Amino acid sequence: MARNKYPEVTVEKILDVAQRLFLEKGYDNTTIQDIVDHLDGLTKGAVYHHFKSKEEIMDAVGDRMFTADNPFEKVRKRTDLNGLQKLQEAIRLNQSDEARTDLVIQSIPLTRNPRLLVEMIESNLRILTPYYQELLEEGNADGSVHTEYVRELAELMPLLTSLWLLPSVFPTDKEGMKHKFRFLGEMLEKMGVPLVDDAIYALVEDFFEKLPEETSDTSL
Repeated sequence: MARNKYPEVTVEKILDVAQRLFLEKGYDNTTIQDIVDHLDGLTKGAVYHHFKSKEEIMDAVGDRMFTADNPFEKVRKRTDLNGLQKLQEAIRLNQSDEARTDLVIQSIPLTRNPRLLVEMIESNLRILTPYYQELLEEGNADGSVHTEYVRELAELMPLLTSLWLLPSVFPTDKEGMKHKFRFLGEMLEKMGVPLVDDAIYALVEDFFEKLPEETSDTSL
C-alpha cells in the first residue's frame, strides 16, 4: 500500500467528519465506525494510525475549534478596549460559541481519563496562560486592573476555570458550580481584577444550566 504523502490532509478529513457527527449525533452516539463510514474509503486502520481512541479525536476536535476561532486573538489587537475589557470580551466570545460549548459539555465526562486530564491542563497552561498574562499586563499598564500577581493569576485562572469547576473532577451540582464561579469572580475582584461582570455571570450560569444532570451529579 502506498505511503500517505499528506497525512495532515487525512487528519483534517477525520476531524471534519468527527466534528460534524459529534455536533449532529452527540459524542456518545458516534462510533469510530460511524466516522469511518463518512470518510470516502478510508479504513478504520487509517483512523487509528492517527488517533488512538475516540477520546483523542474529541480532544483534537476541541483544540482545532479553539485555534480556528480563537477569542483571544480576536480581541488582543483591538484599540477600543482596555486590558480588562479585552479579557471580558474574550470570555464572552468563548461562552457565546454554541458549537464549542456544546462539545465542551459533551467532553466533560472524558476528563475522568487521567491522561486526557493532564493533557488538558498542560494545553491550558501552554496556550491560555500567555494570553491571560499579556492582557493582565496590559490592564496593569492602562489602569483597568491592579495586581502584583500577573504571572500567578495567568497560571491560576485557566486551572480554576477548566479544572476546579469540572464536576467530573470536583463533584458538585449546578447550584454548587454557580456558587463556585461567584466565589471566583469575587476572589479576582479582591485581587484587583474585576473580571466577572453581570453579562459574564449570565453566560456562565446559562452554560451550567445546559449541563445534563448526570454530568453535574454530586454522586460522581
